[in-house]
Amino acid sequence: MKFGHDFKQSLASQGFPPHWVAHAIPYGQLKKCLKKVQRELQELGLDAETLRTLLDCDTDSPVALNYSLTASSNSTLVRPKLTVFIHLHDGNIVDASLAPTTRQFFEKISSGSVVSHAFNEKEAGLANISRLKATDKTADKTADKTTDETTDETTDKGTDNTTSAASQTEANHHEEDSYERIEVPLVFDSVFFDMLLSDVSNLDALQATEEDQLQEEVKELGKQVSQVSRPTRFSKSDMDRWRRIFELYLDAEIFFATHEREHGARSSQKALKQLQWFQGEVNKQQLVSSFKLPESRTAFSKFLELNLDLLKHLQFQELNVLAISKILKKFDKRTALGVSRALPPAISSRKLLSDHIAKAVCARISDELVSIIPQINDYLCPICYSLAYQPVRLDCQHVFCIRCIIKIQRRKEESCPLCRAPVVMNASIDNLDAELEKFMKKYFMKEVKEKQRANEIERGIEEFGPGYTRSECSVM
Repeated sequence: MKFGHDFKQSLASQGFPPHWVAHAIPYGQLKKCLKKVQRELQELGLDAETLRTLLDCDTDSPVALNYSLTASSNSTLVRPKLTVFIHLHDGNIVDASLAPTTRQFFEKISSGSVVSHAFNEKEAGLANISRLKATDKTADKTADKTTDETTDETTDKGTDNTTSAASQTEANHHEEDSYERIEVPLVFDSVFFDMLLSDVSNLDALQATEEDQLQEEVKELGKQVSQVSRPTRFSKSDMDRWRRIFELYLDAEIFFATHEREHGARSSQKALKQLQWFQGEVNKQQLVSSFKLPESRTAFSKFLELNLDLLKHLQFQELNVLAISKILKKFDKRTALGVSRALPPAISSRKLLSDHIAKAVCARISDELVSIIPQINDYLCPICYSLAYQPVRLDCQHVFCIRCIIKIQRRKEESCPLCRAPVVMNASIDNLDAELEKFMKKYFMKEVKEKQRANEIERGIEEFGPGYTRSECSVM
């Protein structure tokens, strides 16, 4: 009762849109249906303790049960199946330890009185009852053939042996014939799972719709950011500030972590903490207040709203997954049928809310937003870990800055530092990547100037000694 109340309160208090709340898992209705499931089983003499005992029985026990959930490949419905395996002796159940109600139930199904109910799958939407004899015509023919062969073979050995073999064959035939397999329909089990999986399907449809809407918002936001961060010499641009914002966003790993100690999808609580850290760093570095264009402030506000929407989706999904987990555990506690283990494999193709919307939308953010502004980490020299100014592309296609390649050539090292291909000494002026250099000057103007200045100082020290200091040119 406590979780049902908390679940309803959380849906009402966390600011979810009304149409989200309408699609939430109906925990209260499922709980009421579960009571009917429990009552139906008890009327059959199958209380939780009895079911637990019978389901744990080995195959040699006189009475055993098997409970399974099957899903059709072309349907979203899952059908519960309770299969009863009974060994009879002189028409009676041989396990004397069963409760009277349970014994009565098995006697009824063994005599056919329970199975004789007219269940129609088209009319009631339930599983068909099938009563199967363990022996078939093939087994009968085999037994008859075995009896004849045994009789012929033992004729010369005496009447006693013939009688013994015939008795053994008759006993084996009787033992096989006394084993029955009966499938019992469970009315309210089917109703319970139909309700649950229908609600999950509705949640999947809601998530797909919301995901499409969010991705359209990301696409529109990408156009705005592209406009305000366009590199230009003669008009205002916020490219550097947006680059820094996206660097902080990637460092925050709000919805997904990639480092070794903590990786994978984050919980809503952790995501909220990381989002607050990101906002704090942006404010601390005064990136928003230093925007040159008012359109940048509008775009950043939309970017924050987009992440808050993703956080809401994550919180909403976690609540529904928790509700499903709780109701399945309660089902197991009251029936001992183990559906919390059986349900996920039965609908593995549907992935029972295993994927959340943040995963798809974050991938779209990376494609539509972060990629608009190239990140300097993608253009660093693997040797000096600074911008690969005047980039040299070796024959193996690895890129280094020109100063690092010159140093390697002076040391007569032939192998590429990354792939060890013998291509370093072959590098010449023809290996300069002019297009990449032009791109870097366009998108990394500040970094290019810093690297150019550092190269000049290093070259001056090589020519004039350690006391060299760079000075700007002056006109007298």
